[in-house]
Amino acid sequence: MLSEPRSGRLAAWGNALLAGLVSPDDAVLAIVGEDAVHRVAGLPGESAPVGLTLALGRLRTLGATGLLVALPAPGHPLGLSGPPEFNARALEAEEAVICHGAAFGLVPEVSEAGPAGDVHVEVVWHVLPVREAPPADVPSLGEAERELAEALRDATDVLSKLDVAGSGRAAEAAIDAYRARAEKGREVLAPGYPPRAVRVLELAQRVGLLVSLAYENGHGGAVSASEMAARSLALRPVERTARRAQVAAYNSAVEERERGR
Repeated sequence: MLSEPRSGRLAAWGNALLAGLVSPDDAVLAIVGEDAVHRVAGLPGESAPVGLTLALGRLRTLGATGLLVALPAPGHPLGLSGPPEFNARALEAEEAVICHGAAFGLVPEVSEAGPAGDVHVEVVWHVLPVREAPPADVPSLGEAERELAEALRDATDVLSKLDVAGSGRAAEAAIDAYRARAEKGREVLAPGYPPRAVRVLELAQRVGLLVSLAYENGHGGAVSASEMAARSLALRPVERTARRAQVAAYNSAVEERERGR
């Protein structure tokens, strides 16, 4: 969770564009990030993939007033509302964007091209029909913030007991990269998001970092199978909480706008 999910960037900057807070060029630049290009396929009225600017404009004319994020995992359809075909595609990609106000969703297909040392990433967002229903298991920002505070304590405690936190060259590099990004004052969310959403997303990324390091650091001090199983069992709900908080943060702009009507 060190980097934003692509669905998060698309939703956050797409919401800012739909609200008239940023220009189309600035929104597209932020959404694409370090990727080479993003295209949108399956858009109603288009026979071939189109660029993000045209796609976001077309979704607006189709009724979309905002964009919501889904970050599903096996057994946890977080942010999804169906139908099964869309849920399956989103689960395979581990992320999706849902249009608020229009029965469409977008699932990314990521591919790499180019020779070694000069590889570039291309993303195609596939537009599919979705069911207009409340998304699954998405907390409010307040709920997410309270859950995250507990999850951060739990994750730190678990990793300390199992002797896997902060060990190894890879772990140190990941922590240094996170701190460097924070010190650079990167824009965590697009214009239009409440400060609380920024706070929740940053904390969710910190919790996600701890969980990722625990899984990626090899065995660490957990040398037995039972200890490794205990680590996974203890960290699974922490990771789930961090994903729920990310979705709550990204979706907060739409929720706040709806409450203000």
